Amino acid sequence: MEKVFVEQFETLLEKYSELLVGESDEAVKEKVKAWALYSHIAKSMPALINHWSALYPEAREEMKQMIQEIKQLNEEHRKSMKK
Repeated sequence: MEKVFVEQFETLLEKYSELLVGESDEAVKEKVKAWALYSHIAKSMPALINHWSALYPEAREEMKQMIQEIKQLNEEHRKSMKK
């Protein structure tokens, strides 16, 4: 990929993370990236997710925790925006 595209895409991901959970540090961006990709795969190829989950139950649990963390951060961010 072109370096310019990668930088521009990182900017998009940073802004998305900021709008979604109120943070955009590197760790949060990586979690948001994993969550977004996992969510897309789950919607477009649920059988693949089922297969992956059966092969890697520990990773599935980690993904569930990550999803829960993002959901909680999003709820907290939305509440803080209403004040």
